[in-house]
Amino acid sequence: MEIYEELVKRGLIAQVTNEEEIRKMVNAGKATFYIGFDCTADSLTAGHFMALTLMKRLQEAGNKPIALIGGGTTMIGDPSGRTDMRKMLTREDIDHNAACFRRQMERFIEFGEGKAQMVNNADWLLNLNYIELLREVGPHFSVNNMLRAECYKQRMEKGLSFFEFNYMIMQSYDFYYLFQHYDCNMQFGGDDQWSNMLGGTELIRRKLGKDAHAMTITLLTDAQGNKMGKTAGNAVWLDPNKTSPFDFYQYWRNVDDADVLKCIRMLTFLPLDQIDEMAEWKDAKLNEAKEILAFELTKLVHGEEEANKAKAGARALFSGSGSTENMPSFRLSEEDFRDDQIDILTILTKSGLSASRNEARRAVEQGGVTVNDEKCADVHASFSKGNFSGGMIVRRGKKNYKKIEL
Repeated sequence: MEIYEELVKRGLIAQVTNEEEIRKMVNAGKATFYIGFDCTADSLTAGHFMALTLMKRLQEAGNKPIALIGGGTTMIGDPSGRTDMRKMLTREDIDHNAACFRRQMERFIEFGEGKAQMVNNADWLLNLNYIELLREVGPHFSVNNMLRAECYKQRMEKGLSFFEFNYMIMQSYDFYYLFQHYDCNMQFGGDDQWSNMLGGTELIRRKLGKDAHAMTITLLTDAQGNKMGKTAGNAVWLDPNKTSPFDFYQYWRNVDDADVLKCIRMLTFLPLDQIDEMAEWKDAKLNEAKEILAFELTKLVHGEEEANKAKAGARALFSGSGSTENMPSFRLSEEDFRDDQIDILTILTKSGLSASRNEARRAVEQGGVTVNDEKCADVHASFSKGNFSGGMIVRRGKKNYKKIEL
């Protein structure tokens, strides 16, 4: 099976501008494509997985990826999927985040001469003269059409600033610039980016003529990507210092039954024939599929050794074998104790099992907290230093565990 047909069968493609031409270019390894990453944090998240694995698939088929770091567009902020304006970052913050992104991307794609490139749109956007930009691209954008775009519709009721309104023009200009200076003939992005991305394709056609072959593909990453990227109100980071390999594994191990086969198909590199055989799996076999998903994705991000440790830790925890060697842990300090005692609410908040004391209190009152497999229903429960000899296993709910040590 050729690569484009595989992308379709994996359920990745949402919309395209010229499918026949795109198919030919991608299958022949002739696509130089870009995917944009606005560096609003110092780590990529699970929500970026689809883009990262797509770049890897296409590069292995001979195509050339361009990872576009949005050093310029991040200074404005994409209004897509937002109900409020994004926090504005400094240039130093953005440069730091971009360096973190590259280190994580190198696990998926190979950078170098004739291989993948990383470029930063700050290199051209920040030097643009406003009047010259208006004269060059302004006549090619209809305000009426822009206001009908999905990326703006949801913001109109609460208010859309002119500052953010420029984002579509900036993103369109990126493709126009990359087409001219990097021979980039294709762009990929989430389905929620369709309007922004079409703006770039149209700008190239209008400015450079109808023979300029610039193509757009969007992936099914809007709702699914957001769902993949967050859990319990917190981002699932690819940085092990933000989300441990064990927690990362557990996140994928606990995806909804309805999503597990979809995630395996879209995100892993398992053969499609093998995945098709899983379609009839139920009950215990479905849990096995979740283990496969969690292991494959943890291996991609953190390496096989960490994936094996996470798998062993999770199995020990669920089986009640008592082995805590590979379980995520948190160490309390002497200063966390008062008169040799520490209360359960402090343990939950200090360890990150709860975001606040109020959240911790609710969890205890609702019977969702256990200490060494014994339910802890007393919000005033406290423990001495001696209780942590060998580690104390604290759970909040079914999916959050920590070995608490002194």
